[in-house]
Amino acid sequence: MALIVQKYGGTSMGSPERIRNVARRVARWKAQGHQLVVVVSAMSGETNRLIALAKDVSPRPDSRELDVIVSTGEQVTIALLAMALKDLGLEAKSYTGGQVKVLTDSTFTKARILDIDSDNVRRDLNAGTIVIVAGFQGVDQDGNITTLGRGGSDTSGVALAAALKADECQIYTDVDGVYTTDPRIVPEARKLDRITFEEMLEMASLGSKVLQIRSVEFAGKYKVKLRVLSSFEEEGQETMGTLITFEEDSKMEQPIISGIAFNRDEAKLTVLGVPDRPGVAYQILGAIADANIDVDMIIQNVGHDGTTDFSFTVPRGEFERAKKILEEKVSPHVGARAVEGDSKICKVSAVRVGMRSHPGVASKMFRVLAEEGINIKMISTSKIKISVVVDEKYLELAVRVLHKAFDLDQAAA
Repeated sequence: MALIVQKYGGTSMGSPERIRNVARRVARWKAQGHQLVVVVSAMSGETNRLIALAKDVSPRPDSRELDVIVSTGEQVTIALLAMALKDLGLEAKSYTGGQVKVLTDSTFTKARILDIDSDNVRRDLNAGTIVIVAGFQGVDQDGNITTLGRGGSDTSGVALAAALKADECQIYTDVDGVYTTDPRIVPEARKLDRITFEEMLEMASLGSKVLQIRSVEFAGKYKVKLRVLSSFEEEGQETMGTLITFEEDSKMEQPIISGIAFNRDEAKLTVLGVPDRPGVAYQILGAIADANIDVDMIIQNVGHDGTTDFSFTVPRGEFERAKKILEEKVSPHVGARAVEGDSKICKVSAVRVGMRSHPGVASKMFRVLAEEGINIKMISTSKIKISVVVDEKYLELAVRVLHKAFDLDQAAA
């Protein structure tokens, strides 16, 4: 018997029939003798509907009250799933994040988990009850309802698995595992049987939507065994999905690259003619950080006339705001010549833990792109990834040719 935490997303809980399907799946695991905690999201589209409703009333809704509103989506699905399980003759009990209790800080709409009191959950599990917990939410020290931000239900599931020392945390979604790249772009993409946490973290941060990045970070920190599975596979045809492991498998040493990740949500800003002196980088990025805008890739050119050009990327949705900050606050202050921007870019990355021991990966990547006439605007590297920024119009072509060049369409030996 194992203690398993399962998380089901909004598409899995998207209708009464899908909720009954989830209940039947949970019942099959229970019949095998496992203890089960099930973390669920709101029905697909419900959170967006609730946010839109709030904005219809108030153009800039108060963040505390917004959390009160959007947290109701999960309250509906936990109760519905409990009802469906009871109809199957099983003992089930639903909990909101506050009832568990999932303690967070007070950063409304994007709170972080501080602690989880698992006593109530353990008591119910020991009594043979299936415990259903609302994902995406918790409470702060003052008892205020908080939410964890987009994709927070994954984090809820992993955090509960860590608190309960679960044998495995299973993330059920609308795909049956982690692929070498998006099959919608490359039909030959292969499902990976396993992938390391380092690789999954990079792929999540680079745009892979299979797992929310905070959940992968949490799982890596607390050594939670993760598995990605599909909730839409028919009974008797279920696969084992993709296991996310802590170490490389010796059987997986052959492939140089595990996957090609990409992100369309990119925009580039360049501050031209910046005086080449200590502290300028801080003056530029400090103003962006103060506006709570994330910065990704950074390049500073070496100048020969006492000036340099400073480029970096930001999320596309923050492009105009970041550009305005640079033009109005940074450029005049540091004495820059001008500010340029490009919101029609994307990032394409090759990921693999093993690439640290395979020289020539970068040169091969650059050669393949050059042969297709794809110009590289920025480059960033680490021990397990190489990322390039290219024009957005070349995204699908770049992904396809790199996937083929690194033999990712071929089964691993």
